Amino acid sequence: MKLKIEKGVAEGTVQAPPSKSYAHRLLICGALAEGKSQIDGVSSSVDMEATLECINALGVDFQKNGDTVWINGGIKEGKRIFNCHESGSTLRFFIPISLLTGDECTFVGTERLMSRGIEIYEDIFKKQNIFCAKEAGKITLKGKLKPDVFTMRGDIRSQFISGLLFVLPLLNGDSVINITTELESAAYIDITIECLKLFGVEIEKGNSSFYIKGNQKYKPCHQVTQGDYSNSAFLDAFNVLGGGVSVLGLCDESLQGDKIYREYFKRLDACTPTLDISNCPDLGPVLFALAATKNGAVFTGTKRLKIKESDRGEAMKQELQKFGVPVEIYENSIVVHKGAKAPVCELYGHNDHRIVMALSVILTLFGGVIDGSEAVSKSYPDFFEKLAQLGIASEEIK
Repeated sequence: MKLKIEKGVAEGTVQAPPSKSYAHRLLICGALAEGKSQIDGVSSSVDMEATLECINALGVDFQKNGDTVWINGGIKEGKRIFNCHESGSTLRFFIPISLLTGDECTFVGTERLMSRGIEIYEDIFKKQNIFCAKEAGKITLKGKLKPDVFTMRGDIRSQFISGLLFVLPLLNGDSVINITTELESAAYIDITIECLKLFGVEIEKGNSSFYIKGNQKYKPCHQVTQGDYSNSAFLDAFNVLGGGVSVLGLCDESLQGDKIYREYFKRLDACTPTLDISNCPDLGPVLFALAATKNGAVFTGTKRLKIKESDRGEAMKQELQKFGVPVEIYENSIVVHKGAKAPVCELYGHNDHRIVMALSVILTLFGGVIDGSEAVSKSYPDFFEKLAQLGIASEEIK
């Protein structure tokens, strides 16, 4: 879908969208808890629908009304298919969960998702003699995960560690996860541990290890999803461009690593900074966009942008060049220069929700068209409705 965004200044008050990171985890904890749980603040995004669909594949019943989900937890045995659609979190969280019963299961999803790899789990499968067959667009598994000492690097996707943390407390024995290098995206693992604790499951975190007692049980409960800093950054970004937007519903004490955007926005507005995004890669696109309109910036810790919904560094380079902004990409850093001008042609969303939202922010300075704007449905389906509430008009082009 092509969307024309009009030039304008965003002003008004808007509620922060619910955190996708928290919602994934709370829903899964509810599914693993035998009994009835209630989770408030679950959006109707594509990623949330994927997690709910996989919860249902576990044999767990749920009802959704608005943004509230009631779950009758307790997984059941049986052969099953997990359709993760485009959600990397769903895929990597549910792979260990699928190994609780020992039944054969198959994971499917989009071509891009399935190509992003599960190499860390494959090493575990070989060690524990778990059957794993990979074909085009699907992964078939059979076997039971066993308690163990797991050793992995700290620069892997945090979703692999979180996936294990969901399951290891349920096994008949204790486990340890040892991290051999500095842990990146640690905030996401902290969120997982926090959510597990809300459901009565304890994880002991050391300096470079996680100690997991076995034979624990999840306890059903009622939880409310926090407001999301990741997507709120795209709303707050309008203030860097001269807008007057107040974002409500964000927890100042939140463990979300992306809340650092507030500090980074100030630095972009004041100088030409060097910013490390190794622990907040989802902020990359909006930070690049703002840097192009301000004083430029050097971004380090960017290598993981290659394995997101798109190669986000390359995607933003292609789109910012349409604004006349040079971008230099290196192995683990990206340099964005200043001097954004009105784009010379249509922009392309690269089937990536965060690319589309970042381009939408910068287009409010000039006006222009984004092809593929529907990608926002992955995490923030009413994004353009919120922009309209803030005075930013947009129109679908047939």
